[in-house]
Amino acid sequence: MTASAFTSERLLFTPAKPNADAIPTIFAFPNEYSVGITSLGYQVVWATLAMRSDVEVSRLFTDTHEPLPRYPELVGFSVSWELDYVNILNLLEFLEIPIRSSERSPQQSLHHPLIFGGGPVLTANPEPFADFFDIILLGDGENLLGNFIEAYKQVRTADRQTQLKHLAQVPGIYIPSLYEVNYHSPTGVIESIKPIAPEIPNLVEKQTYRGNVLSASTVVTEKAAWENIYMVEVVRSCPEMCRFCLASYLTLPFRTASVESSLIPAIEKGLEVTDRLGLLGASVTQHPEFETLLEYLSQPKYDNVRLSIASVRTNTVTVKLAETLAKRDTRSLTIAVESGSEKVRQIINKKLNNDEIIQAAVNAKAGGLSGLKLYGMVGIPGEEPADLDATVTMMREMKKAAPGLRLTFGCSTFVPKAHTPFQWFGVNSQAEKRLKYLEKELRKIGIEFRPESYNWSVIQALISRGDRRLSKLLELTRHYGDSLGSYRRAFKELRGQLPELDFYVHANWNQEQVLPWSHLQGPLSQATLQKHLASATTHFSS
Repeated sequence: MTASAFTSERLLFTPAKPNADAIPTIFAFPNEYSVGITSLGYQVVWATLAMRSDVEVSRLFTDTHEPLPRYPELVGFSVSWELDYVNILNLLEFLEIPIRSSERSPQQSLHHPLIFGGGPVLTANPEPFADFFDIILLGDGENLLGNFIEAYKQVRTADRQTQLKHLAQVPGIYIPSLYEVNYHSPTGVIESIKPIAPEIPNLVEKQTYRGNVLSASTVVTEKAAWENIYMVEVVRSCPEMCRFCLASYLTLPFRTASVESSLIPAIEKGLEVTDRLGLLGASVTQHPEFETLLEYLSQPKYDNVRLSIASVRTNTVTVKLAETLAKRDTRSLTIAVESGSEKVRQIINKKLNNDEIIQAAVNAKAGGLSGLKLYGMVGIPGEEPADLDATVTMMREMKKAAPGLRLTFGCSTFVPKAHTPFQWFGVNSQAEKRLKYLEKELRKIGIEFRPESYNWSVIQALISRGDRRLSKLLELTRHYGDSLGSYRRAFKELRGQLPELDFYVHANWNQEQVLPWSHLQGPLSQATLQKHLASATTHFSS
C-alpha cells in the first residue's frame, strides 16, 4: 500500500507545527494500516504526540508509512497482539536498527534511537520482549506519555546509559536492561530479579489514569478494518473481576466517562464526520448512566446512525436495548457467559445464573435482533466433563426459549494471564478434546460453534507467562513461521538453555516462586491475588 492510505483520513484534532528542534519520532503499529488505525489506543497516542510542538512524529505500519526521519531519536510501538512481535523485529530491521537493545550503540552520534513500547501486551508481561526494547511504558498513556517526553528532553544529548537511568526514575517507565534476572539453573525457575544500581527502583508500578474523560477516535477513515467507525470509550476496566480476566484485573479500578461533559460532546463531534458509532469498553452497559446514553442515542436525529457496542453484560440485555440496536442497524449482540455450569461460574466469579442468560436471549429476540453470540471457555481451572454437558443443556434451553433467534457459541481455551488470580494455573491439556466434544454436541442441536484455535492458545500462554529466556526462541521462530510446530522446533534447538514448553504452558506454578513479572506492580498485590485465588478454589469439587 502506498502512502495514499492517509489521504482518506478525517482528523478530529489539529496537529501542532513542530519546532525547529522537535524530537524526530517514529510511532509504529506492528501490523497493517487497516488494523493499526482501528486501534483506539494507537490513535490516541499518535494524536497526543502530534499535538506537541516539541515532537515531530511519523507513523509506520507493515504496509505503509509517512515520510520517515533519517535519524529518529525515538521509535515507539503500540502492541495489542502477542504474535505481532514478528512484525516488531521486521520493522526494526527495515529501519536498520539492531534487534537487541544490547547491540545498539551507547553513543548518540551513531544514531541508534531509543526503542520504546506500550499497550496491553507489554503492560501485562513485557519480559519475553525485554531484550528488544530499551523502554517500556507500563499502564495508561494519559499521564505517562507526557512525563516520558519531558524526562527524555532533560537528557536528550546525553549518552544512552545516562538517558536510560534518568528515565527509570519516572513512575511507570520500565528499563529492562537495568534489571538483572538470575535463575536457579538454565532450565529452572527464576531465583531473583534485581536492579543493577541502587538508584533504580526495585518495583516499577503500572500507571493508572483516574479522570472521567476517556478516549475517543482522533481519526475516521474508510480504510480502517471497521470502515468509517468513530469509537468512544465509555468505561475502562470491568467491575465484574472474573478471575481469569486481564481486561479487568490489569486495568482496575473501573472508571466511567461522564455522559454530560465527556461522552455526549465526543459523540456529537464524531457524528459530524461519520454515521458509524462504536461504544467501547469491557462492560459498556454497566456504565451507571447507560440508560441516559441510550435515550440520547434514540433521538430521531440519529436514526441513520449505525451503532455497535463492544460487549454487553448478560443481565443488562433489555428489550429496550435490543430495540435501540436493531433500529440502529445492529443485527446481533455479544455476551460472555464462559460456561453453562453454575459451579464453573462461581469458580471464576461470574455473577450470573442460567435464567438470566436465557432471559437475555428472550429479550434480544423480543427487541428485534436476529442473533445472539455467546462467548464461552473450556479448560477453566476446576472444570470437569459434566460442566461441558451443563453448557450444552443451557444452549438447548435457550434455543427453546427464543425460537428463531440465531445462536452462535464462540469458545476459547483458558490461558493464564499475569496480574490475575489465575496466573499460577497452566493450560488444561484436555482443552482441545473438550472443544471437540462441545462442537459435536452443539452441532447436534443446531447451534453454530466457533472455537478459537487451541494451538494459538498454547502460544498465547507461552508468551503471556514467558520470561527473558524466550527472546532467543522468539527470534528463531520468526524464521520458522508462527505455527505451534515452529515453537516446538525452536525449543528443541535451544534445549538446555531454557525450560521446556510444558513449564511455561501447562505447569501449575508454586505460589512462592518468583514470577517473571514480580518486579512489575499491577493494580493489586500478589497477596490480594492469592486471596482471590483461594476464594475460587473453595468451589472446586472435592
